[in-house]
Amino acid sequence: MSINGNALIPTERIAQSILLLRGQKVIIDADLAELYGVPTKALNQAVKRNQERFPEDFMFQLSAAEKAEVVTNCDHLANLKFAKTSPYAFTEHGAIQAANVLSSPRAVEMGVYVVRAFVRLREVLASSKELTAKLNELEHKVDSHDQAIAGLINAMRELMQPPEPQKKRSIGFVNHEEKPKKDG
Repeated sequence: MSINGNALIPTERIAQSILLLRGQKVIIDADLAELYGVPTKALNQAVKRNQERFPEDFMFQLSAAEKAEVVTNCDHLANLKFAKTSPYAFTEHGAIQAANVLSSPRAVEMGVYVVRAFVRLREVLASSKELTAKLNELEHKVDSHDQAIAGLINAMRELMQPPEPQKKRSIGFVNHEEKPKKDG
């Protein structure tokens, strides 16, 4: 299966392009342009012509520090190191809006895959949180079981100790009063 003659890009490949910046999952303009089959410059020009469609929660420009971090951590974005301007980061909604303003068949079709990738990441994150909660609950149970097991082991050790020998009673009459000793 292909999209306009290009090999189908699986959701997992798109998910690899999604980064976490400023607490949001975003795709850098260069990756988004590649997915949509247009040059990065064309994508950014289309966005600038339609700025009213891109509020701050749809798109933002990276700071110099963010750009450096992205270049350092993402090998495929190494060429951004020499770019004169900082790249733009598109949230899920911004990526869809970019597909709409480009309106090329590939951009529209790829927009669906981009949304699926964002949704898949949300599902993974949600299941990860559930798994973390279950692991914490299990850890708490194990801790309480460990304490109970330690108590059982101590009780068993006490039972394994031989009893202290009891004093045997003397046979016959025993005078418990001490007699004064005669000096002799």
